[in-house]
Amino acid sequence: MVGPNGEQVGIVRVEDALRLAQEADLDLVEVAQGANPPVARLMDYGKFKYEANMKARESRKNQANTVQKEIRMGLKIDKHDYETKRRNVEKFLNGGDKVKVMIRFRGREQSRPEMGIKLLGRMAEDVAELGFVESHPRQDGRTMVMVLGPHKKKAQAMAEARKRRTDAEKAESNSSKQAEAPAEDVAPTGDES
Repeated sequence: MVGPNGEQVGIVRVEDALRLAQEADLDLVEVAQGANPPVARLMDYGKFKYEANMKARESRKNQANTVQKEIRMGLKIDKHDYETKRRNVEKFLNGGDKVKVMIRFRGREQSRPEMGIKLLGRMAEDVAELGFVESHPRQDGRTMVMVLGPHKKKAQAMAEARKRRTDAEKAESNSSKQAEAPAEDVAPTGDES
């Protein structure tokens, strides 16, 4: 039997262990039934379950699932449209998500796959500080696909976003407190007649 503070009590009869648990207002919990003799522990089982539940909730909170986002564009994409797509890719990579960039070939564009590789290479260079090429461009029928992976993990990106949000909230509350503070009474300087 193991005591409430983790100390070894020794081999105790079941009746004596139950009596000790009742006197200490604790529960007798069997922790290793396969052992010979079985190991039991004196503990507050409700508190134990609550703490285990809180640990599981905290680990789920810190766990993040990486999502694969998609960006589609044509081979004859305009400069401004390309910039919009690039900004979206950067936003997704900053969020810790993978990005699948797809180029759709139409008609005779299929005979020019090198132009698609060039466009995807340009995208990879433009977002190199945020992500890396996880899957190099490959043509699959009428589409060419490249996968970009983020440099930072999803959990790390979420933690940074949470920190920025709390810092912004603190700064906002500090500025509102300063705005609410009454102006100090200023003593008159000079003659007021």
